[in-house]
Amino acid sequence: MLQAIGLTSAPRRDLPPAVNDLTFEARPGRVTALLGAPGSGKSTALRLMLELEPGRGVTYFRGRPLHGIAHPAREVGVLLGDVPGHPARTVRSQLRMLCAASGVPASRADSMLEVVGISGLRDQRLGTLSHGMDRRLGLAAALLGDPCTLLLDAPADGLSLREQSWLHGLLRGHAAHGGTVLFTTADAKEAARTADRVVTIDEGRLVADQEAVDFARTRLRPRVVVRTPHAARLGDLVAREARAAQRSVEVVAEDGNRLSVYGSSCAVIGETAYRHGILVHQLADEVGDAGPPAAPAKCHPAGPSDAGQSVAPLAPVALPHPLRSPLCPFRYELRRITGVRTALLVAAAILVASVVIAVLLARTGRTPLPQVFAAWPAFLPLPPAALGAGLLGALAFGEEFRYPALAADRGTVPRRLGLLMAKLTVCAGVALLLACLSVAAAMTAVRLVYGGELTQVPSDWVLPALSWAGLTIGCAWAGLLAAGIFRATAAGLAAVLAVPVAVVPLVHKAIAYPSARSAVGFPARLRELTWLEWPHVADGWLMAAMRVVSQPVGAALILSLAALLCAYLFTGLRDRPRW
Repeated sequence: MLQAIGLTSAPRRDLPPAVNDLTFEARPGRVTALLGAPGSGKSTALRLMLELEPGRGVTYFRGRPLHGIAHPAREVGVLLGDVPGHPARTVRSQLRMLCAASGVPASRADSMLEVVGISGLRDQRLGTLSHGMDRRLGLAAALLGDPCTLLLDAPADGLSLREQSWLHGLLRGHAAHGGTVLFTTADAKEAARTADRVVTIDEGRLVADQEAVDFARTRLRPRVVVRTPHAARLGDLVAREARAAQRSVEVVAEDGNRLSVYGSSCAVIGETAYRHGILVHQLADEVGDAGPPAAPAKCHPAGPSDAGQSVAPLAPVALPHPLRSPLCPFRYELRRITGVRTALLVAAAILVASVVIAVLLARTGRTPLPQVFAAWPAFLPLPPAALGAGLLGALAFGEEFRYPALAADRGTVPRRLGLLMAKLTVCAGVALLLACLSVAAAMTAVRLVYGGELTQVPSDWVLPALSWAGLTIGCAWAGLLAAGIFRATAAGLAAVLAVPVAVVPLVHKAIAYPSARSAVGFPARLRELTWLEWPHVADGWLMAAMRVVSQPVGAALILSLAALLCAYLFTGLRDRPRW
């Protein structure tokens, strides 16, 4: 059961609200159409139900508002437009990624592809899908969580008649299994033909809430359409003759030279026009509509995805029910980063740059070996591996906002701590892998070009290794948090570059004064304070970490990460989590 109560959108400037005190309900086991002319407030009403628009009112989904539902994707399936996904991602990869977001088994993706009839396109990229196939993919995404309620905004817009028949058959199948279906349309005939109940709105207000049979009888009536340059005279004559004959006839003057006559026939009106010498340009029977006018259909050229693709059967389809499992943001993040080749291309470019720079630095013989293997010349603010890690971290949130796969029914990228921790963990792992691969590639190239005497591992390798790992992970996290705050990949990469360019000089000035105290013995004092016993070898690691932090770059990176994390928590987690 869906109950919308008092939905009212926030007015903009001097304009009235797009939706004004709208109240209706959609019952389970039935298909409900929200009918209205373009601009009548249908899409705004859906966004108010999903709490994407500021305004008043509340919508209950089986007795609970959306913000009170722990996992909305399992309660409400939404299709508000085209599928928001990376154009290079495949259909199957997109659905498997969303399976992880919804907490359902990955096999659910293949089941839904079978249900919507595009299993043959599972390896197609999203950017190559036609409009009809994209609609089917959107329905598959909406059905992944096995929701009880479907909210669809103009799902048949731009589809062929066969595609529309298939679509409404699928919706009817969902309702037949006890689900609630609400879709918007501007076509009154489509609403009367496919829905069980029709809710009509105009200028954001409720006009009628009727059974489809009553709607067809009272708001869809046979009529005679007449076009004549003497519309007013003909209308007056038809009305007078009907009164004289005691027939119930309604004459409606429309725009231009057009009349709509209800309760008469073409023969009667044609005879009246002939007797009085009135020129008639058009005289035809139509199924009239006293409600909102239908929007013109949009034409979408058929794409390569339509070729050879069989259309799913039109009969109601039994939707398979998934096994419930907890949400898996870590699995989602892994599928997100491996679903496209961006990470591989970035890693390949970083490895090539590291090898070239390392060989050039080793040639001079004046650069310390740690800087050679890190491929970090003095004129670069950061080594290629750290820049690449920062870029991948920025893409982790930047792509979420550019291709909001998680936000199809939310309007913004979800900000739960579980998703943030998953992104931080995966970014750290990718950064470490990139750091190790770049050093290994640089050492191998230097050894190959100049011999093995330059690639001896120093005895004090612990501190450089910690510094290197901390630098790459810190850059990845800085890019991730900044992209999450400013909602752009470029902002994340700018934050990474700002650390050595702007923050490090400030920190260097702050710690440039000589120290009068020493931290020698800190591990022993910490052991005494916490009453914890740990191996003495850990003391060396702890002191090495302290030396890393005390360096200008390390201190600047930690300060930047602390500031970005606080800003992220303040801007991103102040709203109620939905995912």
